[in-house]
Amino acid sequence: MKESILAEKSFDFAIRIVNLYKFLIENKKEFVLSKQLLHSGTAIGALQSEGTFAESKPDFIHKFGIAQKECNETIYWLRLMHRTDYLDTIQFESIYNDALELLKIITASIITAKKSLITNHYVSFISQTHYQP
Repeated sequence: MKESILAEKSFDFAIRIVNLYKFLIENKKEFVLSKQLLHSGTAIGALQSEGTFAESKPDFIHKFGIAQKECNETIYWLRLMHRTDYLDTIQFESIYNDALELLKIITASIITAKKSLITNHYVSFISQTHYQP
């Protein structure tokens, strides 16, 4: 079975975050902010993976909602590290753009799932009332 684009991108992003964490602690001697980045940046893929095997549509939306928040937090830490000179502009822009792309995909997935949930509830309601147009 082929992995989804989001699964591949979030896993690859997590690898980049781990490598960035190693760079920050080894080369920049930064141990506090980098831990925050490591946590939020790797949580995105883990939550996406959990959401893929959600027990229900609301559970999927919930897991992806948390992934969305973790992605947004990751963007915050990246911006902070850039503005405090732990990341140069080239390093920052590359990983920042990947984070933004993930955020857009996750957000679109949530919107689609919510629309599907609303549509399914509407269809269920109509069929229960035996509505005949």
